[in-house]
Amino acid sequence: MTSSSGVIDDAPLTSFHKKLTAYSSGGPLIDGYAIAMIGFTYASMGTAFEVSAADKGLIAAAALVGIFVGGALFGWVTDKVGRHAMYIIDLLALALFSVLTFWAGDVWQIVLLRFAIGVAIGADYPIATSLLAEYLPRRHRGKMLGATFVVWAVGATLAPIVAIACTAAFGDEAWRWMLASTAVFAIITLLFRLGTPESPRWLLSKGRVQEADAAIRKVYGPGYSSADLGHEESAGSVSLGTLFRAPYRGRLIFVCLFWMCQVIPMLSIYSFSFDVLATVGLEGNGAEVFLAALFVLGGIPGLLLVDRIGRKALLVYSFAGIAVIWGMAGLVPGLPMMAIFVAICLFAFLSGSSNFLEVVVPNELFPTQVRATAVGIGTAASRIGAAIAVYLMPLLLAHGIAYVLLAGAAVSVVGLIVTLVWGEETAGRALHETSDGAESSAPATASARPRLTSTEPTL
Repeated sequence: MTSSSGVIDDAPLTSFHKKLTAYSSGGPLIDGYAIAMIGFTYASMGTAFEVSAADKGLIAAAALVGIFVGGALFGWVTDKVGRHAMYIIDLLALALFSVLTFWAGDVWQIVLLRFAIGVAIGADYPIATSLLAEYLPRRHRGKMLGATFVVWAVGATLAPIVAIACTAAFGDEAWRWMLASTAVFAIITLLFRLGTPESPRWLLSKGRVQEADAAIRKVYGPGYSSADLGHEESAGSVSLGTLFRAPYRGRLIFVCLFWMCQVIPMLSIYSFSFDVLATVGLEGNGAEVFLAALFVLGGIPGLLLVDRIGRKALLVYSFAGIAVIWGMAGLVPGLPMMAIFVAICLFAFLSGSSNFLEVVVPNELFPTQVRATAVGIGTAASRIGAAIAVYLMPLLLAHGIAYVLLAGAAVSVVGLIVTLVWGEETAGRALHETSDGAESSAPATASARPRLTSTEPTL
């Protein structure tokens, strides 16, 4: 399959793309960090006020419900007001709410602030990934978009390390420093994002041609304009209602379901990693660091394969592997605890190899005018399912780790079926081709030569 050449779709990978990818990774890093950190706060938090098992589930679920609200609402806002403004405002809110958790004095205050933090995190997924997707060349879009979400696991790996340091330094007050530390990552990310140009694709979709020309020239040099995109967006041609009509309705359902099936077991494990590992006889933060690192390691082969074998195949392999491994571990009676730990580790590796597709696939399947809205809806749907799962996680653990494994296997089977039936392949295709409603079953190879030859993008 071929398409007309365009300065973005057919550009070589440059320092601009790498920097924008790094800056856009801040949101997923903070998400992983904040979700994983909460499990380490309960011990010292319990010295300040009573924290019941139900309270733990509510605190853990609060951020996930916030992500649901933030994704659903601010994806739509981002499509209305633009990527750049929201790219900055979102991080300011995240830093503020994180700092306020330091002075929380009761469970309800933590729940409220964790909800607000979740709203900011949920907003960042459609904001940052839509901006990045609209700048990335087709040949590298899968691995570069995917790299932002692999950083989720980096954030989760940092959480137990910071938790160890806070516990050693602050004792019973450690939980306050753990929760407030999220602000440090938010401020650093904010400073890096300053000066990022607006998406020329979005500007064209709003009929703002001169501003789109200025954005293209800022990034690619004075010799280029929006005409070099190779495909102009039609201003106002796509409405919100388009998402709920064929073929986008089916795509939206697919995105919501496969995303939900990926995050339910992953976030359940991360939110209660300390408790989960304790059930198999492993205590101390070292095991949590190791488990989180496996998610990062799993992302390496996934990123290498995503543009070669395609998005759909990668999803199929990971869902099938998790379903088999966890299903067997949950069904075999009297399985040694170390074998169960190995099953959890294999899950971490397999999950890390494909969970980044949660930000790749939805950004490729929908038009610019509603791209952030679609990503936001996918984020929202996945997190409301995960919030319910996280709230129920303590109850499953109370009955034994086998129940957790069997539940995760069942969810993975659903994800496998959904992918086999409704999954579409988008690898190797220009962004306007993947989002125009036409389906392709196999990765395509771009035949056009890169047009960017005289000036390397800068940021």
